[in-house]
Amino acid sequence: PSIKNALNEATTPSFKVVMEDGKPRPGPAGWDWPYLHGKVSRTMPVAAKPTPEAARFDFNWLTATGTGCFLAAILAGLLLGLSFGRMFGVFIKTLVRLRFAIIAMTCMLGIGYVTRYSGMDAVLGLAFTRTGWLFPFFSAYIGWLGVALTGSDTSSNALFGNLQRITAQQLHLSPILMCATNSAGGVMGKMVDAQSICIATAATNQVGNEGSIFRFLFWHSVALAAIVGLIVMMYAYVFPHYIPNGLNFIH
Repeated sequence: PSIKNALNEATTPSFKVVMEDGKPRPGPAGWDWPYLHGKVSRTMPVAAKPTPEAARFDFNWLTATGTGCFLAAILAGLLLGLSFGRMFGVFIKTLVRLRFAIIAMTCMLGIGYVTRYSGMDAVLGLAFTRTGWLFPFFSAYIGWLGVALTGSDTSSNALFGNLQRITAQQLHLSPILMCATNSAGGVMGKMVDAQSICIATAATNQVGNEGSIFRFLFWHSVALAAIVGLIVMMYAYVFPHYIPNGLNFIH
């Protein structure tokens, strides 16, 4: 992290934003997005206290994962004896082949932000919390829903992790178990995530079959999430003593 932060500070203008008094702005890097940054707040029970949602754009181009992949591809091409002209041609063909996948991924990322800042994700998550003692089962579907909407288990945890924790405390369940369930259920939603399907069809030359793949995988994904939910129910009510607390795994 220290090396990454140093590279970002040296190459990313958003790290150099200063306030009117001349001091560096505290908090995460990025430019405040006009009319959105701090304008939306999450309250109970989604958040422990009213918390404004940050909306900052951070153009960390050098340390982004895609930059590393791009540089690795250039290095691999040189090692294979390809000229820069040949690599550029392959790059253009790849862009053309992935054009619809790129558009779809961009739209899905946009939908993820819309659901976040409009509160739709919280409303959908809260609907599952009304299930009472069945919440451990449906907790897996909250994580599943988060990944299906955002395309990322990490984003799903960021969206619903606090909701899972607060609901678990209200229902006298293990917050550790419920937060872990959010991740486990989210993995089962990865196969129906639109971004993953678009990338897969583009990589395997099956562009246009996204709908068929989604319909084929949907019920598999739902069934696997149900299995996770049943396992969590067993842990919550039958084997609660097997739930680890902190780093104490030895009784």
